[in-house]
Amino acid sequence: MMPIPQYPLFSSTVTEYGMYQINYYLNEEKQWAVDIEELQRAINLSKPYCEPKILVIINPGNPVGSVMLQKDMQNIIKFAYEEKLLIFADEVYQYNVYDSDSKFYSFKKVMKEMGLPYSNMQLASFMSASKGYMAECGSRGGYCEFVNLDKEIKDILMKLHCVRLSGNIHGQIIMYCISNPPGPDEPSYELFEQEKSSILQSLKEGAQYYYEKLNSVEGLSCSKIAGSIYAFPKIELSKKALEEAQKRKQSPDEFYAMELVETAGISVQPGYFFGQRPETYHFRLTILPQTDKLKIIIQRILEFHLQFLEKYKD
Repeated sequence: MMPIPQYPLFSSTVTEYGMYQINYYLNEEKQWAVDIEELQRAINLSKPYCEPKILVIINPGNPVGSVMLQKDMQNIIKFAYEEKLLIFADEVYQYNVYDSDSKFYSFKKVMKEMGLPYSNMQLASFMSASKGYMAECGSRGGYCEFVNLDKEIKDILMKLHCVRLSGNIHGQIIMYCISNPPGPDEPSYELFEQEKSSILQSLKEGAQYYYEKLNSVEGLSCSKIAGSIYAFPKIELSKKALEEAQKRKQSPDEFYAMELVETAGISVQPGYFFGQRPETYHFRLTILPQTDKLKIIIQRILEFHLQFLEKYKD
């Protein structure tokens, strides 16, 4: 089971191993929340075709920028327990929380605090060196923590890892620094905290700027970017634009994205790449650029969007 929209690595893995993909839709009207009713709908529809085994959760959300409430996580854990599902928790953006009303909770922590029988559930949690405040995308490193995993399964996983090459040294060094940051009594502590805080503050300002600007024009709307490093705005497209996309044999949001890069020189990823509810259209863009560049990017997008609306007005 995986969220829609989702990080495409998960769907690619499903395809690679010949598994059955169960899609559940995030609720855009509720800041991309996970509804238990939607999880139940999706799993019930899938049972004639497969035996569900895994529930993928991405928190903070990629591409949607959401941060889960603790009570929603508790409901998800109860659902997974009832359905005997292993939770895959993608938590690589756990440091990237910008909204004052939001807080990151790990699934491991919430499970343990819920007590028995939930604290005995199986869980896999993922962390990465190429995301978060580090964003060292060229240094690929990360880890997966397994909780309460069956010993025989764990032994098989260890055997599989032993026959693979290790990650690059640079990535391993960065991962070590992330999991063992400088302590208050160490010489580099103040500089580390200063640089980390500066990066996260810059991202927070970018998230707020994107949110305000992407909701300032007709035909564009964006949920609050509470976490991660992405915005996933929704595009309202005219009938004329939809017809033009069909003529070009492109999905409507792909057509929009191609027009954007050709007209304004701004590259975004169309929403169909991540999945979305039928007859809704989105695109993903990152909040990583420096503030001066970020403002130029948004200005170009908004100018293009208004021209696009005029050009394809019904």
